[in-house]
Amino acid sequence: MKFGFSSLSNLGIIKKDVKRKRISSYDKTGANMDNVLIEPKSKHEVCNINRAGIIKHIWMTILSSDPDYLRKFVIRMWWDNEENPSVECPVGDFFGIGHGKTVNFWSLPFSMGPRDGKGFNCFFPMPFSTNARIELENESEISLVCYYYIDYEEYTELDSRFGRFHAMWRRENPCEGNDYNIGKKVEKFIRKNPTHENDYLILEAEGEGHYVGCHLDIHNLFTPELRKKTDSFWPGEGDDFFEIDDGETILYGTGTEDYFCTAWAPLEFYCSPYFGITLPGGQNWSGKISYYRYHIEDPIFFHKNLKVKIEHGHANQRSDDFSSTAYWYQTEPHKKFQPLLSVNERLPREEPKEIP
Repeated sequence: MKFGFSSLSNLGIIKKDVKRKRISSYDKTGANMDNVLIEPKSKHEVCNINRAGIIKHIWMTILSSDPDYLRKFVIRMWWDNEENPSVECPVGDFFGIGHGKTVNFWSLPFSMGPRDGKGFNCFFPMPFSTNARIELENESEISLVCYYYIDYEEYTELDSRFGRFHAMWRRENPCEGNDYNIGKKVEKFIRKNPTHENDYLILEAEGEGHYVGCHLDIHNLFTPELRKKTDSFWPGEGDDFFEIDDGETILYGTGTEDYFCTAWAPLEFYCSPYFGITLPGGQNWSGKISYYRYHIEDPIFFHKNLKVKIEHGHANQRSDDFSSTAYWYQTEPHKKFQPLLSVNERLPREEPKEIP
């Protein structure tokens, strides 16, 4: 197989060494029950492919009466019979939005489409040399109905330069802020953070590869009582901070909205191929907020290790509920993930609500 990705510029090239394949939830009897029923506290193997190939597209939609199913339903992926999964994430967060919510949006690697954002799509390529296995686990108390497509290319041999796709979900609920809980005035400009030890950690990876982005989900925890003590409703001003190869290279950013390619504490919905605001929050950035930034044209390369961090408020003065999903490619073996939080620890908060 020749190294390269499809795009409009090479779409007309005839490829002789590839076959298009698909695994889906279609009704094998020929009827129209094109789904799988996943019982409570059970797992379903979506695919187990024993060839070389690249998954090019995943589509999924889920029917459940559980309001928190997007955090209780977990997706895992293994490549080439590895022991530990390379992808482990609540299914809603995997497809690009946190807080157990769906919304119509599109980016280059992810989209949620009508109806009401419940058509989930992933276009990140996922290479494998000998095996690809995807599993869904229903950790809710209610059965789920799931429809899916796994569209992939099959090869006789995979180019050895391909890394393996990874995705990891994290949450700090809440982050430990310096001044937030006692309502002190936030020092937006003069407080210093020389070590960045207490930043929110989006990703810690070991090996060689490249980080290709994340979405960050913030639940603004300012209450009416705290609003009376300070005017610092904005949960941003957190600088992004990359430590590459034992700190040999440092990438230092200038603020939360700046890393996500927006400006001036935005309050509106926006989506584009590489960055966007899928949940802008309510008045004064209240309630639930989600941003995404995908490094498709500008991957962050690492050759030994990588830490991706962001301050929770300038110099970590805020104590909001942060969660995130990081996406990257690397050689195997990867650093084993921390155990996924329990179901109760994954559930989205109800309060404080957005201010209309």
